[in-house]
Amino acid sequence: AGGSPSVLLVEAFYGGSHKQLIDLLKENTDGCSLFTLPAKKWHWRARTAALYLSQTIPACSSYRVLFSSSVLNLCELVALRPDLARLKKVLYFHENQLVYPVRKDQERDFQYGYNQVLSCLVSDVVVFNSRFNMESFLSSIQSFMKKIPDHRPKNLDRLIRPKCVVLNYPVQFPDVSSLLPEHKLRHLCRSTETLQSDHRIFKAQTSQPQTSRCEEDPVQSSSEPRSVLTPVQHSESVDQVNPLHIVWPHRW
Repeated sequence: AGGSPSVLLVEAFYGGSHKQLIDLLKENTDGCSLFTLPAKKWHWRARTAALYLSQTIPACSSYRVLFSSSVLNLCELVALRPDLARLKKVLYFHENQLVYPVRKDQERDFQYGYNQVLSCLVSDVVVFNSRFNMESFLSSIQSFMKKIPDHRPKNLDRLIRPKCVVLNYPVQFPDVSSLLPEHKLRHLCRSTETLQSDHRIFKAQTSQPQTSRCEEDPVQSSSEPRSVLTPVQHSESVDQVNPLHIVWPHRW
């Protein structure tokens, strides 16, 4: 059906940058269904969200893509819900639990990183918000698995790497003109008008037919200066009229 959702967005920790990303995707993607859990008790979300969501997300035959952050144990979810296993599964890493800063390595809970590895193995696409995030995760899998006393799995990084891509965290900049002081707003308007006017002049000049050197106008003396196109000079730098973009790199 035309109004049936095709994208299933799932966020087990719906807050902060996780919420901003999901909201941006929902706003810019047609046919989305969104299922979330509040951004509280992160450790319990990572441990138990899959079971709860498996009972909450209704069956829908029109779904084609499942998008989730790595807080969710995606492996558990698709095992509990075989109908979701057939979807194209996209897993997004805001951070990874193999190298997430802890005071002592002994304090690192093995299960969180292990869940992320399992989620990668059942995913079709694994997306990281930076190359450092991706490489630190992939290069740490082998040493991380050495914590298992025996019968350790091998070559997991080779299975996961072909699925991996880097997609820097998307930022949608709002229109901040309403926040500018009046004198700044007037300056911005004048600068924009000047740029538009100069562009029209330059376009008009370049559209005029040019006389070649070998077909000089006989009326014009060779001693008279010829009109030459010169770049338009602005009294102020273009950089001064462009908005300032501030990018927050999160932890990575």
